[in-house]
Amino acid sequence: QVQLVESGGGLVQAEDSLRLSCAPSGHTFISSYAMGWFRQGPGKEREFVAGINWSGGSTYYADSVKGRFTISRDNAKQTVSLQMNRLKPEDTAVYYCAADRSGVPGRNLDEYDYWGQGTQVTVSS
Repeated sequence: QVQLVESGGGLVQAEDSLRLSCAPSGHTFISSYAMGWFRQGPGKEREFVAGINWSGGSTYYADSVKGRFTISRDNAKQTVSLQMNRLKPEDTAVYYCAADRSGVPGRNLDEYDYWGQGTQVTVSS
């Protein structure tokens, strides 16, 4: 069982930047897993934000964040990050980190095997 812990959320103003991080708790290694970030806004369904394959060589983004968000990973440190720039009020959501044992990231929730508890990001106008 992989337990993921997100950090870095907070309250920012529009056009600000924020960096989210995700790491496994305990002695767990995620370097062979694909990783993804999802978000769930108020009254909305959870949606795909960004994904990265096990090596970090391939990344994928939702159209709504492409050009503003960057997903990256450091397998030596067992961490995955989401750099969010030019934030908009519509980016307000709980952001979740997820791990996929296949090593190839998907855009669907059911492709991921493990989830974190989420971190709140609030963007004020």
